[in-house]
Amino acid sequence: MKQILRWLILGGTLFFLGKAVKDHWLEVTEIRIDDVGWAILAIATGVTLLAHTWAGWIWTWILRELNQPVPSSQFIQVYLKTNIAKYLPGNVWHYYGRIVAAKNASIPAGTATLSVLLEPLLMAAAALIIIDLFGSQVAMASRPPEAIANSNFAVQSLQFISLAVILCAVHPWFLNPVIRFLYRLKRQKSDTNTQPIISLTIERYPLRPLLGELIFLGLRGAGFILTIYALSPLNVSQIPLLLGAFSFAWLLGLIVPGAPGGLGVFEATAIALLQNRFPAALVISAIALYRLISILAETAGAVLAWLDERLAN
Repeated sequence: MKQILRWLILGGTLFFLGKAVKDHWLEVTEIRIDDVGWAILAIATGVTLLAHTWAGWIWTWILRELNQPVPSSQFIQVYLKTNIAKYLPGNVWHYYGRIVAAKNASIPAGTATLSVLLEPLLMAAAALIIIDLFGSQVAMASRPPEAIANSNFAVQSLQFISLAVILCAVHPWFLNPVIRFLYRLKRQKSDTNTQPIISLTIERYPLRPLLGELIFLGLRGAGFILTIYALSPLNVSQIPLLLGAFSFAWLLGLIVPGAPGGLGVFEATAIALLQNRFPAALVISAIALYRLISILAETAGAVLAWLDERLAN
């Protein structure tokens, strides 16, 4: 069933993306990028690279939360070098590489595993917070003004309740059972890890890493918004909509199985959310460019980390 689900997700996203490109191909080919646009795309690439470097630094914060102080520069290098492996089939090899590197640095296997389990959970929580704050812009995009006005109070109340639930969900009381459940699933697939499940717990609220992941999502969203801005002018009022749509699409790409690096799922979701508020050709072109920018930034990060490590030695 898992393999069937993966093929269904892949087939569905490819069909949706193919149809969108086919329907708007002529408009896409008419889009041009001037010199200023190329400069903005270069800035978007730099911002995206900064986001991944920042994420590597957050990983060191998580390890410190688990009483494992580590050299920041060394583990940021590991993070950047392994990050590109998320595009390999299985979507777990970047986590595996980080666990191996942490174990080689004399970090207990259970703590290393917990650090890479905790990171995507905090990323997902950060994305949910942004969606909760800005997602109403996406949900109400196609509704008439009077309907929006009538439901404004209800939406604000729902946002407040949802935000409280998310913040409570990353408390150790709730997060530790989730971590132990995920670790049990991992143990069922591998007999090589004999680390006791009871050791995989966090002792205090991970506030600093959670705030760090919010900044990470903000940087990734900024790279996406800059990519669209390189193709077409934007209003400040459109930024919350773009940030909310990006966070939702990014979150689905993170959690949906069978999508290494969110490939396909992110693109299809972003197109579905934004094509009614922006020209479809603009959305398709920007999303394709942003995927290229993301891969370029991740590749550059891996190369720079490898060079930095070589020069240090």
